Amino acid sequence: MGQKKAISQARDFIKSGSSLDNAEKLMADLLKDSTNRGNEKIWMTLFDAQQKQYEQGNEKLYLKQKYDTASLFNLTKRMFATLEGLDSLDMKPDAKGRIKLKYRDHSAELLNQYRPNLYYGGVYFIKKQDYLRAYDFFNTYIDCSANPMFAKYKYASRDKNLPQAAYWAVYCGYKLKDPQATLRHTYLALKDIAHENLMLQYLAETYKLENDTVRYIKTLWDGFEKYPTFSFFFPRLIDNYVQQNQYEEALKICDTALKSDSTSVLFRYAKSNVLLLQGKYSECLDISKSLIAKNDTLADAYLNAGLSWFNQAVELDKNLQMSQKKRNKILDCYRNAMPYLERYRALAPEQKSKWALPLYTIYLNLNMGKQFDEIDKLL
Repeated sequence: MGQKKAISQARDFIKSGSSLDNAEKLMADLLKDSTNRGNEKIWMTLFDAQQKQYEQGNEKLYLKQKYDTASLFNLTKRMFATLEGLDSLDMKPDAKGRIKLKYRDHSAELLNQYRPNLYYGGVYFIKKQDYLRAYDFFNTYIDCSANPMFAKYKYASRDKNLPQAAYWAVYCGYKLKDPQATLRHTYLALKDIAHENLMLQYLAETYKLENDTVRYIKTLWDGFEKYPTFSFFFPRLIDNYVQQNQYEEALKICDTALKSDSTSVLFRYAKSNVLLLQGKYSECLDISKSLIAKNDTLADAYLNAGLSWFNQAVELDKNLQMSQKKRNKILDCYRNAMPYLERYRALAPEQKSKWALPLYTIYLNLNMGKQFDEIDKLL
């Protein structure tokens, strides 16, 4: 009796087109009780209340009347949940084990009309930076392609928006720092060629978040090989091999990158860094000087040029017993390093940890009392 009364009340609300939210609540409350979930009328009445609300909201938007767009998208989501719930009930076998689908075709036909709103709802909530809700919309949109309820529409092969929806789902998972959500639709998202470089970036960062070093490095390589000039992959690959002291491997990456863009300041500077770490000072100096010739305000190029000379002096100075000739060579190296490091100091005064000690050493060895006293106070 309680069910009948609530259903009757809800039907009256729907018929009059008023208190539709109350009609929806009456049916939703009934479905909270598991004993009521086998009643098809409750599901159908619930959907009718939601659909009527959708139609009223859509009409207001069409007439440019005030209406909350988010409500329309949320109604779409609830309508899907309702008719998918009815379909689950429809799938239950009868006493003889037979399944007779009474509602599926009609439900699928209705939801197929509303399905684009799942996609646009996801886009809407991304713009609002509500990534959790946006993910839910895209996920529902994508899942339709594997749902038997929509089999006749063949979304998997016919829906050209699926890869892009999968990309946005991955993006939402990435923004939420949720590895499971990020990786769920990876295979499909990688078919969205327009966003493939970003997809590989999100995957790499997700693998790093999960401490999966093998997949992290593999994804960096995949990205670098396909998009060598994209800003994300190259520096992280270089950093990985430099940290492991695998300088030859890092140098190969630099040379590969330079084949794709021989004028890139980033690639040339990275190569000068690796050469500096390898102790190939002459080659490092050549690249650094060529960078300075193109841009005389490139601070790090001055640093590498200065350190190329400075490191040579330090290595020569390790020998406690040396000739005057060798001593003079050391002093020449310090003299050559000095203008580069002083220029670096002028361009990057906040980087004291990089220029202060080398200049201190240079001024000390060259007996430059005034400059030495000034930097001694800084240290």
